[in-house]
Amino acid sequence: MNYLMVCLGNICRSPLAEGILRDKAVKYNLDIIVDSAGTSNYHIGQAPDSRTISNAKQHGINISNLKGRQFQISDFDKFDVIFVMDSSNYSYIIDLARNEIDRTKVELILNRVYPNSNMAVPDPYLGAEQAFENVFILLENACDVIARSLKNSNN
Repeated sequence: MNYLMVCLGNICRSPLAEGILRDKAVKYNLDIIVDSAGTSNYHIGQAPDSRTISNAKQHGINISNLKGRQFQISDFDKFDVIFVMDSSNYSYIIDLARNEIDRTKVELILNRVYPNSNMAVPDPYLGAEQAFENVFILLENACDVIARSLKNSNN
């Protein structure tokens, strides 16, 4: 299975989600590919926000080597599930979908923890350090649910 995490700039939420799910894949011995992208082109080729890197590092996850990239139509072909962080990203990706198969791949990541709630992972970019920790907690919970369901389906 291949998973893509998507937020606006690909420097805060989605690279953190990528790092967390990769960490879970190692923990649960899952054979998956995880990547991240942004809906905007603001930060192509840039490392994640330094506060995101620091927050991940505090939890034992290294995302400093990740580089921002923009979502491409071809991502629909490369990924089985495209997790988006909020309704704006959801709408953007759905609008790019070529068909119903593409559309069925897209979901709000927090729906894995809070089914059908359509809750957003808030963008911490303009917030203080606690905003980054709050995002980590939300994504940690979601990625744990994803990883456990994969582990259980492999047993």
